[in-house]
Amino acid sequence: MRTSLNVPDEMLAEFDRTWQAEGLESRSRALREAIQEYVESHHQLEKARGPVAATVVFDYVHDEIIEDLHEIQHEFQSVIDTTCHVHHGEWCLEAVFCHGEAAQVRSLVYRLKDFDAVGRVSVTLLRSDGFQSP
Repeated sequence: MRTSLNVPDEMLAEFDRTWQAEGLESRSRALREAIQEYVESHHQLEKARGPVAATVVFDYVHDEIIEDLHEIQHEFQSVIDTTCHVHHGEWCLEAVFCHGEAAQVRSLVYRLKDFDAVGRVSVTLLRSDGFQSP
């Protein structure tokens, strides 16, 4: 299937440099692999059950989201153990260390992904007592 998408020029140039440096045969192949990794990451998060330990790392435009972010962090304080915050001009990088029910961590991740001012959200499940393998 053919499709089109809008990608900033700088991001596309970096993507092209990356797949070419890895020796992949085409941009299409690299894009298929990136989509597959995204889908697998989603499924892993969806299949987690029971208590989990996880890190949630994301970047965002500080002034556009900080008040909403504080509200979310208070709403999810039962699963957030601690946060680490770094300023990079108008952008910030945040790492959130979580421990609690998978459903709550999942909800936190999806809330963060719902903001336009959040650039990327990356989740690592460090421990999942109730992970259901495929």
